[in-house]
Amino acid sequence: QVQLVESGGGSVQAGGSLRLSCAVYGPTYSNYCMGWFRQAPGKEREGVATIYTGGGSTYYADSVKGRFTISQDNPKNTLYLHMNSLKPEDTAMYYCAADLDFRFGPTCPAIEYEYNYWGQGTQVTVSS
Repeated sequence: QVQLVESGGGSVQAGGSLRLSCAVYGPTYSNYCMGWFRQAPGKEREGVATIYTGGGSTYYADSVKGRFTISQDNPKNTLYLHMNSLKPEDTAMYYCAADLDFRFGPTCPAIEYEYNYWGQGTQVTVSS
């Protein structure tokens, strides 16, 4: 059974940086989509960034382009989200997800129902 475990969230001031990590435990797979999603209180979960583990094709939501970078460390089975120039509107619970039905790639969707494995989330709070 695959488990995704996020870490790295916290509280920062606007303009600060954080790096989120998502460790993948269990069977090792290759060539599948992974993504970072976030959900703020009272809002729907939104796709922030996605990556195809087999080739590095990436997607970013317009709201984070130029500030966030998604990356992977395959030997460590870990996904990262590097977040710079953080804004108060980035405050949310951040989740990593994986499409282990292998339905997509190398272009990965940023739609939550296309992903079937999820982590428990890590909170990011940005103060002004």
